[in-house]
Amino acid sequence: MIAWLEPLVPHLKALHMIALAVWVGGLFGLPVMLSRHDPAIGQADFTRIRLASHVSYVWIVTPAAVTAIVAGTWLIFLREVFVPWMFAKLVFVALLIGFHAWIGHHIVKVGETDGRHKTPRPLVPLLMLLVPVLAVLTLVLLKPPFEEIPVPGWLTEPLDRQLPVSEVPR
Repeated sequence: MIAWLEPLVPHLKALHMIALAVWVGGLFGLPVMLSRHDPAIGQADFTRIRLASHVSYVWIVTPAAVTAIVAGTWLIFLREVFVPWMFAKLVFVALLIGFHAWIGHHIVKVGETDGRHKTPRPLVPLLMLLVPVLAVLTLVLLKPPFEEIPVPGWLTEPLDRQLPVSEVPR
């Protein structure tokens, strides 16, 4: 690690954990907000809930996601954590990103369909979200050794081959 960056690690960890808490909290809250998008509750309440979910997603949850991912990426490289449990964790982080995009899609759909949309029940998305969140927590806290997993040799040993060179059209 670069010596002058070492004092930044605790601050990056704190930033990463705070941003992650806000991001995951928002991902748990937004499906509940989406389930409240019902034009039958009255136009004023419907508009207020639609605006609140849009503002929450765009100005709170998405910046927290970007901050958590950027700070986490910096931590990976600063601490040189290139171990199997980290790569497994990154798979579940990718699932969180996919869930984030799915929620964003539903928020846009609600804003464009003028009450003709079908909002998902919050229980199913919340249970779907629980799996990657618990997996990330488990992997980070336990840091299990994955050396016992059999991996084919062609994945772990270099083949000493050159990549094909292709002509780039001008």
